[in-house]
Amino acid sequence: MKKIGMFYGSDGGYTEDVCKRLSSYFEDDKVDLFNIYGTSIDTLASYEYLILASSTWHDGHFQDDWNDFIDKLDEIDFSDKTIALLSLGDQDGYGYTFCDALGLFYEKVKAGKVIGKTSTEGYDFEESIAVVDDEFLGLCIDEDIQDDLTDERLKNWYENIKGEFQD
Repeated sequence: MKKIGMFYGSDGGYTEDVCKRLSSYFEDDKVDLFNIYGTSIDTLASYEYLILASSTWHDGHFQDDWNDFIDKLDEIDFSDKTIALLSLGDQDGYGYTFCDALGLFYEKVKAGKVIGKTSTEGYDFEESIAVVDDEFLGLCIDEDIQDDLTDERLKNWYENIKGEFQD
């Protein structure tokens, strides 16, 4: 069984924590978890199955380590890869750029098979480049005001994407 490479950037620890929680749903040793800080592009490129995770900061930026890394994704041919996208955001404080990292990731990996779109229902934000046809391009988590929904959202998303990561 092929492994999933889950790559995250985390300043305050929330994204790392969410990724660890998500990885616990998968079978033992199914997910290799990487902090993007200090990770090589070759390591990321070696995975056919990917989960990319970043918080969205301020006016729609990636977490700092992803900001430093993101242009390296242009070196990868994603056409043979399956990719799920995850972002943390604050829909109350930054409702005008809520989880924009999903949209930014999508622009880099859209040549691949992007999976795991989710409904915008249950969120209250102004706008987001992560929304296409009334769906998020991946999973949005708000640990600031909806942390009580995180486990349910992670479990539902896992159930949605797990079948796409089969050999």
